[in-house]
Amino acid sequence: MLKSLPLDTVITELDKGLRAVFAQAPTVRPYPDQNCAEATLTDSEKCHAAALMRINHSGEVCAQALYNGQAITARNPDTEAALRQASQEETEHLAWCEKRIKELGSHKSLLNPVWYAGSFALGALAGALGDKWNLGFLAETETQVGKHIERHLSWLPEQDAKSHAVLEQMKIDEAKHATTALEHGGAPLPAPIKLAMKLASKVMTHTTYRL
Repeated sequence: MLKSLPLDTVITELDKGLRAVFAQAPTVRPYPDQNCAEATLTDSEKCHAAALMRINHSGEVCAQALYNGQAITARNPDTEAALRQASQEETEHLAWCEKRIKELGSHKSLLNPVWYAGSFALGALAGALGDKWNLGFLAETETQVGKHIERHLSWLPEQDAKSHAVLEQMKIDEAKHATTALEHGGAPLPAPIKLAMKLASKVMTHTTYRL
């Protein structure tokens, strides 16, 4: 069950949330698109590509929130460590997406604070249910994100090599996170939960495309 958190933990998690939503995220690895030339895109193609990258950025904001929420309620230190590691790598995805959004002349989603708050609460609940469900939720999240990125790769302008490079590396990382979660004992989620996650994702993506 959910338990009250020490004040220092609350302050730390609040700081993480503010950084994920408002600050420029850091990256240790090189930007995946650093060796790709900027393509010549029409205004409509730029707008479309930026909107897709904005969705992916918001998805990474949600991932940060989910993992941080799950980590504070995880019962096993190994589970918490796996979640923290995934969260750190997702921070790099934030940096990559934000850079690409700016290059395309657009902005991050105005609804990111809402997405973060809701995802953090959902992650904390998943963690409170037990580590096997916590990790199962992580694995299913990453699996759905991977499929979502695959669709975006097919929807991006073909000549936009920079956006393609970013999403291709993100897809590799998401698959690794899903595998890690299962290896740590994640349990497959019930079909109704998977469906609810897909429906929630659709709401986020359709809204964020415009805002």
